[in-house]
Amino acid sequence: MCGKAISGFVLGAVVLLGAAMPVRADDDAALRDRAQAIHDRVIAIDTHVDIPTSFASPAYDPGKDNAPPVLVDIPKMEKGGLDGVFFIVYVPQTKRDPAGESAAISKAFAKFAAIHRMTDDQDTDRIGLATSAADVRRLNDEGRKIALIGIENGFVVDHHPELLDVYYELGARYFGLVHNGHNDLADSAQPKESLGDKPNDEGGEHHGLSPMGEAVVRRCNDLGIMVDVSHAAKSTTLAAIALSRAPVIASHSSVYALRAHPRNMDDETMKALAAKGGVIQIVAFDDYLHEVPKAKHKARGEAAKRLGLTSLEAFFNASDETKAEFQKISDGLDAKYPRATVSDLVDHIDYAVKLVGIDHVGIASDFQGGGGIQGWRDAGETFNVTLELVRHGYSEAEIAKLWGGNILRVMDEVETARKQTSMQAE
Repeated sequence: MCGKAISGFVLGAVVLLGAAMPVRADDDAALRDRAQAIHDRVIAIDTHVDIPTSFASPAYDPGKDNAPPVLVDIPKMEKGGLDGVFFIVYVPQTKRDPAGESAAISKAFAKFAAIHRMTDDQDTDRIGLATSAADVRRLNDEGRKIALIGIENGFVVDHHPELLDVYYELGARYFGLVHNGHNDLADSAQPKESLGDKPNDEGGEHHGLSPMGEAVVRRCNDLGIMVDVSHAAKSTTLAAIALSRAPVIASHSSVYALRAHPRNMDDETMKALAAKGGVIQIVAFDDYLHEVPKAKHKARGEAAKRLGLTSLEAFFNASDETKAEFQKISDGLDAKYPRATVSDLVDHIDYAVKLVGIDHVGIASDFQGGGGIQGWRDAGETFNVTLELVRHGYSEAEIAKLWGGNILRVMDEVETARKQTSMQAE
């Protein structure tokens, strides 16, 4: 999740609900038909979608087409041709004391349970849990949608790295080292002054990874969990890439050269990631694709605070009246200050592809965590991304890599690194 504070996920929890993406003047029926045929054939995987703990509960049945704030459910995936999703076990960074750590671990288990409710107890003929690239391919061949699991924020293991083994058994296949705010593993790209974090221009807290963070990277390699450096400080990212035996991913980041935001990756970092075989998943998050006026942030933040929408859980649990009021405010602000578009998203993809090659770039939404742009406002509009890639001149083979081929290749390589470790241990 890219935002998570009032200026992030709550501000993006409801996206513009106006008319669908218009047909452009330079589009003809043949182009759209070609794009649709490509979209139907590729495996489209979104590597970052947030959930509340109430997901897959009676309040939000993923098998039904839910109203916002649910932006990803099985009907929307089916409508938009989104084949697979990494659903995220996210916890916010709070005070690093026993109470904070216990709460983080408890929230993590609750979110694992929510994902398993969806794949084990409901609609098993429509969606299944994948724990390997082979599972992804098998479920796709069976005509089922695919759920995968990623972890966001190493706070969920801080002083208990043995929990990584438990999370792996529960299905976690990538591990985000850090979120907004330093933790005991690593420095964040966005230190939290409220938690007393040392600024990164002063070296941060660990100058990258702590010794415990280094141990966690090695254990991820041993288990077959992809290391995720989205939200990490540059020093953390470069250290993790250098240390890891397997390719590293950035599950939801964009290009610093096009939008100078600390959450985005600069050229040096993207080149290092690619040199190790990794992938940057370009994220459809408004503020990381273009600059959002401070007035918009302020107005939406004030509205969210006034309505009590200070967390994803609060937003999902709000009354229909509260959601409608915030939606109206959000729509008005989006009309005044338009969101980024799918064209902006593909501009970032273009830049990354030209810099590091087609094999090292992918796509993420960060839906329900602040993501959502004009043209890709929920899973039901996923085809529009493929259409824009075709407009930009990408071939079917290239689109297949961007949508899922590259992340599946990394999953295979990370699994190979695990097997090599097991053989050496024997």
